[in-house]
Amino acid sequence: MSMDIDITLTVNGERVTERVEARKTLVDFVRDDLGLTGSHVGCEHGVCGACTMRVDGVIVRGCLMLAAQCDGATVETIEGLSDSGEVADLQAAFEQRNALQCGYCTPGMLTAAQELLQQAQARNAVPSRDEIREHISGNYCRCTGYHAIVDAVESVAKARAGAKS
Repeated sequence: MSMDIDITLTVNGERVTERVEARKTLVDFVRDDLGLTGSHVGCEHGVCGACTMRVDGVIVRGCLMLAAQCDGATVETIEGLSDSGEVADLQAAFEQRNALQCGYCTPGMLTAAQELLQQAQARNAVPSRDEIREHISGNYCRCTGYHAIVDAVESVAKARAGAKS
């Protein structure tokens, strides 16, 4: 017997009210019920970072959070971050630096990188390459070897801080 719950949340700026199965994960809700397929399902154990999105301004693993836990919350997926232009410079840098190949990890990687850059901007700092590596370490990429990703994030961090890359 499944138990369904009514939830209301804001997803990418739009208020959504849906009836969900109590055990449905956030990433499955966003993908299956809302048709926002930018966040990917990878390991389903919170290890790979493919399902990374923001809930109330903090990145979470969508496979570890239940949709019901987001009742009343603000959820931002890669579609929302992209449509708002918030990560446009990161997306351009990923393309310019060849920091994406198959693209499976890219939405989660961009979301994690954006969080780091926001934290750095709040401190008026530019994160070091080691800090970048540490912050994205929960997002697995099997294609790039990470060097190009770190290059892209570093170039955006410097550009946002007004420094020359």
